[in-house]
Amino acid sequence: MPLGTIVYEPGRVLRHVYFPTNCIVSTSYVMHDGASAEISVVGNEGLVGIAVFMGGESSLGRAIVQSAGFAYRISAKRFKQEIQQSDHLQAILLRYTQVLITQMALTAVCNRHHSVAQQLCRRLLQSLDRLSSNRLAMTQESIANMLGVRREGVTAAAAKLQKLGIIRYSRGQVTVLDRPRLERECCECYAVVKKESGRLARVERA
Repeated sequence: MPLGTIVYEPGRVLRHVYFPTNCIVSTSYVMHDGASAEISVVGNEGLVGIAVFMGGESSLGRAIVQSAGFAYRISAKRFKQEIQQSDHLQAILLRYTQVLITQMALTAVCNRHHSVAQQLCRRLLQSLDRLSSNRLAMTQESIANMLGVRREGVTAAAAKLQKLGIIRYSRGQVTVLDRPRLERECCECYAVVKKESGRLARVERA
């Protein structure tokens, strides 16, 4: 899953479902004028192509690899067969869908009510949760596209976090130096989604 790979385009029939292992896939809604904003982020906790499970054949968003790595892939046809044969798999997917809906809802709230700096903190934390490194490959342009804001806003937000000693930014690489401080600077949206994910994970173990 190389960086920048488009996994699927909006409106296209989904032929495969992907299970990321160490990559991150971002789903964005793209407007007619080309403007876009991120809807959800998927890493090793979930799957790309949830519309197949929900009974749809296509998605409204564009899925693109935001952090390179690997993923398992299964055909949509075979995936549907496995779902029909396993009540346990269905239950897991339903819980994951609930987490994904929560993430999408909080992303919309965050984009509407919180500062660019807080949105950036949330997005960095989401990436850290899905990777084993504190170094993230992100350009200011890609962050602006994900958040649906102007690049100048991202530049100012990144400069603020760097001045506070929370991150170091250089040549498309963001290194998180102080995660606890990053979490304190973030809005509540990140914690709400993380709490819901943990709650549903405990349900699965029970």
